[in-house]
Formats: sequence, structure tokens, C-alpha cells
Amino acid sequence: MADENTQLQLVTFQLGEELYGVDIMDVKEIVRVQDVRPIPNAPYYVEGIINLRGEIIPIMNLHKRFHIKQAVLTSEDSLGDDEGGFIILDIEGNKIGIIIDRVARVVSVDKGEIKPPPQMFSGIGTEYIQGVVRQETSGYLIILDTRKLFNPKELQKILEPRR
Repeated sequence: MADENTQLQLVTFQLGEELYGVDIMDVKEIVRVQDVRPIPNAPYYVEGIINLRGEIIPIMNLHKRFHIKQAVLTSEDSLGDDEGGFIILDIEGNKIGIIIDRVARVVSVDKGEIKPPPQMFSGIGTEYIQGVVRQETSGYLIILDTRKLFNPKELQKILEPRR
């Protein structure tokens, strides 16, 4: 059995045609699509906010942020519990939701298998990518660095209380 320190558990999801993963320790929960209320003068990639059990959470659209086309899901893809929704991340004590096309699953990867990203990678700057893992069935799994997806100034602007 592999040592815990050599394994990384990832929540994987589809954005466009690619499979992405984020560290399971950064994920608070996965929720179904809800009504998102727009925020005036928000950055172009901020869809708005949702009320999740009394907590107001900003929702980011990574499709817009990184110019990724939404996945075209067939009726087979959208049946069951693996349809799109929001992944609620906890980034340094701040909850932020990201829109996903489809939840995949939780996977464990050996940290030794994680390779640095190539310089040009499907529209997302390499500064946002923690690494890439080759998968037998689905090509590559792109591991996002949630700490770098939103810089501190952006987070502060998005999260500051609305008056």
C-alpha cells in the first residue's frame, strides 16, 4: 500500500473537453446547479452569488476566465448524479464556487507521476496548473492550483461585503 505522503487525492471534473482535478483538501462540497444572482460591476468571469444554507458564496466561471468552450454533454452524460454543478472550494478560509460541466470522481495519484505542465496548455496559463498526470483511460488529468486561480486582490474585491 502506498504511503499517504506520496499520494494526492483529487476531485476530478470536466471543463470543456478536458479533465481537471483539485486537491480534495480544498473542496468543501459539490452542489447541483442553483440560481445565481449577478453582482453588479463584478469581473467578467464572476457569474454572481448563491445562497447556500444561509452562506453567500461567489460563483466563478472558469470557462469565461480561461476561454474554454462548455462541454457538449449527450443525454447519457447528463443522466444520474454526474451532471454539472458547482464545486465549493475553501481558499484560505474563503468559500468560492466554480462552475463545472460534469463531476467525474475522486482519484488518488502518486505524487511522483505528476509532471510539470507544458508551456502552452489548452488556454489555461501554466501558472494556474500544479501539474499534469497521464491517465490510462482519459488522456491527461490537469491538476489546478486553487491558491493561484484567484489572486489575493481579486479575492478581496469579490469577497468584500456588499453594501
